[in-house]
Amino acid sequence: MRRTPHRRLAAAAIAASLALTLAACSDDDNGPDATPTATTTADTDATAAPTAPATASAEDVAALEKVEVEGEPGSEPTITLPSTPFSVSAAVARVATPGDGEAIAAGDTLEIQLTAVNGEDGEKLGSTYQDKATGTWSVAEDGSGIPALDEVLVGEKLGAQVVFALVSGDVTQVYVLEPVQKIGSRARGEAVAPVEGLPTVELAEDGAPTLTAATADAPTELVVQPLIKGTGKEVEEGDNILVQYHGALWDGTVFDSSWANGQPFPVSSIGNAQVIDGWNQGLVGTHVGDQVLLVVPPDLGYGDKENGKIPANSTLVFVVDVLWAS
Repeated sequence: MRRTPHRRLAAAAIAASLALTLAACSDDDNGPDATPTATTTADTDATAAPTAPATASAEDVAALEKVEVEGEPGSEPTITLPSTPFSVSAAVARVATPGDGEAIAAGDTLEIQLTAVNGEDGEKLGSTYQDKATGTWSVAEDGSGIPALDEVLVGEKLGAQVVFALVSGDVTQVYVLEPVQKIGSRARGEAVAPVEGLPTVELAEDGAPTLTAATADAPTELVVQPLIKGTGKEVEEGDNILVQYHGALWDGTVFDSSWANGQPFPVSSIGNAQVIDGWNQGLVGTHVGDQVLLVVPPDLGYGDKENGKIPANSTLVFVVDVLWAS
């Protein structure tokens, strides 16, 4: 599946700078090819991707201490820089307001609120509070995220306000991140009996699916078969969603899996996303907590084009766990 920018937040550099390590598949034809990319929770006019070099200096730590964060957790904070232009030489983070919720651990995927300002002039770049949408952040276990941020988050509690700064080209950007809740790693709900003639699914203890191919002919229409019924938010057209998925050909040959890639997969603006039509049509109307079996005929997949491990004119089978929507 192709990873694309999420809507609603006015600074795409926010997502790029967060460098989410969610692995996905992408190519220019909206198809899986197992190319890892950074996800995003924003649209922006900014073009420079922030970088997170080396280790913050004592001067960087001292500079961030002078950044003021006003406002209670749960509401949009005001970020006041000590002076402008404000700059740091490397990523640096600190807790501005401790949280009072569940403790955060490495490997957690979090629903977050995020506000950002430009260090050059202190102007706001964007805010999820203002745009009435949230984003996601996966706390890296292997150092592949932003170590300065993840080190502060691990052991902190939900509801905290974490202020951090990153370098974007020659400009520093300053953020306040509030972890709202943990996002589950698998579908949760009531199991649905399998349907005769469709592939069957078995789940490992961690929820990872194993798919057994059906012996019948592949259907020619899109099939959206619930496997687990969740009780969360209904996915609406235009929502940003986070899913786990397992993809195979009709004969059972696996071509991709977010479970194997190690991170859930974000999709921007489902229904109009840069993913195959089978996903855009099949995932709208599902619910957070659902697990669905999508059987995608070639005309809603990659048609008569070969795509990586996927031959031309392939019927595709996906097991998709809907983890989050906003």
